Amino acid sequence: MATLAHGIGSVHDLPVSAFYAFAGAFTALFVSFLALGLLWSTSQLRGDRAGHPLPAVLQRFADARVTRRALSAAGLAATVLVLLHALLGPDDPDRNPAPGAFYVLLWVGLVPASLLLGPLWRLLNPLRTVYRAFRRWLPSPARTPPARLGLWPAAAGLLGFTWLELVVPEPAATATVLWALVLYGTLQLCCAIRYGEGWFAQGDAFEVYSTLLARLSPLGRRADGRLVLRAPLHGLDGTPAVPGLVATVCVLLGSTAYDGFSGAPSWIGLLQTNPLGRVPAATLGLLGSVALVAALYCLCAAATRLLSGPLPHPLAAFAHTLVPIALGYLTAHYFSLLVTEGPRTFAMAVGVEDPPAPAPLLGPGALAVLQVSAVVLGHVLAVFAAHDRSVRLFPPSKAVVGQLPMLVLMVTYTVGGLSLLLT
Repeated sequence: MATLAHGIGSVHDLPVSAFYAFAGAFTALFVSFLALGLLWSTSQLRGDRAGHPLPAVLQRFADARVTRRALSAAGLAATVLVLLHALLGPDDPDRNPAPGAFYVLLWVGLVPASLLLGPLWRLLNPLRTVYRAFRRWLPSPARTPPARLGLWPAAAGLLGFTWLELVVPEPAATATVLWALVLYGTLQLCCAIRYGEGWFAQGDAFEVYSTLLARLSPLGRRADGRLVLRAPLHGLDGTPAVPGLVATVCVLLGSTAYDGFSGAPSWIGLLQTNPLGRVPAATLGLLGSVALVAALYCLCAAATRLLSGPLPHPLAAFAHTLVPIALGYLTAHYFSLLVTEGPRTFAMAVGVEDPPAPAPLLGPGALAVLQVSAVVLGHVLAVFAAHDRSVRLFPPSKAVVGQLPMLVLMVTYTVGGLSLLLT
């Protein structure tokens, strides 16, 4: 599992012409923008009010106590297994499934799982299960989480995880994985004891991560609790504009961007020769990448407000449009890792010794097309979501011009994302 030497691997030198990749991306963005301006004059997205109800038998199965308890038990059992492997297994990621379970099956595997099945980690979350098991013996929560706290704890947790994955010298060491899981779990449970079970929905980085990605799932729940099949952009439109949402998505974007250029020879040379040392310099690089993504978004949000008028939540109003971009980046960077190291990790977990990594599902050319397509499609979906929000918030005379800063932002992110893939 050599790719785990720095957490999760990066992608370079793909066999796709940069000219055609950039030309296709810009064409898709500008055509989408122009078509929406001409044909989409009123808001079409209805958030959590939209969707076609699924059969009642599926609703009963999804909401059944036995289903939920089975999923909770499965999540807890898998976590205990990972902890035992990290505690008792060999300190070798090629023979111990704990690092792969943490960095591949959890971090990367949650992407397709949440897209297909919705916010699955909310049901699997072992921390929720442990808290519920001991809740009757715990004191009543002193208070609910402050509203102003929002998703800031999750943003900090995601930043901590990506720092562990991309900056720490030996992230795949079993001791590193064990201490990370124990410390994170202890902190989360202490916060839940203070604030109650509602803490996990905004403080658990992995639950928030899964929930945000699930906003693009065709499976969702209406505001009345009914399980529905819906167009993904409806779910995305229902993303609550809470404090910390911008920070959370910017951490996802910025950390993935840092992972993309952290394997470049020039950056590796800088880490090895700078006077600060490798870890401080890499930490500054990760923070700088996240800060750059956030600064660009904030500048565009300010320009949108200047062109179109004041907004009730000027920063968070368009933050949901960054989610499909983050999804595109995650898919482009980590798809090949999941389909190769995921089965290998699972095989080790069930007792297969030294299983070989399976052959890649796609050849280099097909993989490159998938990665470029994921980045471009993520940005196109973001353009759709931003346009619908604009025509809802602004008068017709300002709706299109108010989107220009966001279009510039999408183009900038596209250039950055494709550059990391193709250079």
